[in-house]
Amino acid sequence: HLSITNFSRGISRTMNFSAVVTCLLASMATASQLAANPFAAKSKNNAKSAYVKKLMRGAKTTSGSQLRRLDQEVQVDVSGYSVKFEKCQFIKSYSDEYAQNEEAETVLGTDRFVIFRLCPNNSCEYCSTGFGEYMVDLESYLEATVQYQQELQENYCKACEECQNADDEAEADEGDENNNDERRRKLADVDCSTCYDECQKIENMEENGYIDATMYLECQQIYDPEDDSAQALYAGPMCASSGSKINIGVFQDEECNQLLSGKNVEKYLVDDDGNQMKLSHALLKTTYGSSNCVSCLKVDENENDNDGDNDQQPEANEMCEQLYEAAAKCEDVHGFDNGYSGYNYQGNNQAAQEELVCDFISSIYSGSYDDEGEITVYGANSAMGGGSTTTGGQKFALTFFILGTVGLIAYAGILHGKLTGGSKSQLSSQGGAMA
Repeated sequence: HLSITNFSRGISRTMNFSAVVTCLLASMATASQLAANPFAAKSKNNAKSAYVKKLMRGAKTTSGSQLRRLDQEVQVDVSGYSVKFEKCQFIKSYSDEYAQNEEAETVLGTDRFVIFRLCPNNSCEYCSTGFGEYMVDLESYLEATVQYQQELQENYCKACEECQNADDEAEADEGDENNNDERRRKLADVDCSTCYDECQKIENMEENGYIDATMYLECQQIYDPEDDSAQALYAGPMCASSGSKINIGVFQDEECNQLLSGKNVEKYLVDDDGNQMKLSHALLKTTYGSSNCVSCLKVDENENDNDGDNDQQPEANEMCEQLYEAAAKCEDVHGFDNGYSGYNYQGNNQAAQEELVCDFISSIYSGSYDDEGEITVYGANSAMGGGSTTTGGQKFALTFFILGTVGLIAYAGILHGKLTGGSKSQLSSQGGAMA
């Protein structure tokens, strides 16, 4: 059996993503620009919304279909796109909860975001036009993507098990071409020569001294000091390598807000017998990387058993539906024609505030925050808070003004000497004449 953490389906987080992003936007725009919340809920009629969703569950939409507009619930088809990770970013901002907590050491909370794109399946590698850009909280992103990758991993190893007896079954069914064709179809995506060793490593991970990094997607304690005066430590996901990676880091609080960047999480990982353990990042790595494109097309395992029935419409998988629903969207500016911008009816606050969303995503790309979420003054060159550094341009300007000031002082001294010297000589000549 695979030692894999099961995650519940669906986005079930209580974090109010709308309020978090709106609060962050307030530090970057005027009050008038932020009067409307771009991430507000699309419908307040929850009972009716649930009923409409139930009616639409088995419905097939067509171009111009009114099903897409029932109860103002936009059903965007993303089955022709692929998810492409772009950046992970920590952002520190004022927290009312911390401000009211007398025991809190700071009033700044840490929010975690992931920027990703939905790129056309036929051009995901380059993804230069016709794509949508999105931002979602890190927790929701990892929940959706890790669950999807876990399912792929489980299906891969199940198919690999069939390789064990494939030769024997092939010999037994040597005269049955139908069975042989079916077997070849099921094993088409599995390399039977290498998959067994790979799946054995996954199954025996803990026995080999490894812990799957996805075990720490939720903040949890990894060090409980016997001395009450010592500091407890916690492990949770963090943005690394300027946002290009997602790793497991060490934090000093139970909500994984205060990162301890100088500590290695593996130093504190031990099994029940006290043996040192290491992290396996194989599964976690599938969720990030600019070259990783994960198709949103839902694969029907029984599609070849439909005897030529090709009328079934393509559907998006659950991972993409979850991410699209939860994310703040920047679509129209990138030529994404199938998104929210095509539904300009009353109440579509997301489409109405898309420019504001795009500006905020651009600010993250431009280096407005460092790896720990501190606001930077000059892009990626320097940061507020810790020891800030000066740029090359600043050094040149400072040197220029210092030398210029020294030169002006010297010139002023020369002028003063000439003026005072001239005055004395005139007085001497006048005094001699009067004598």
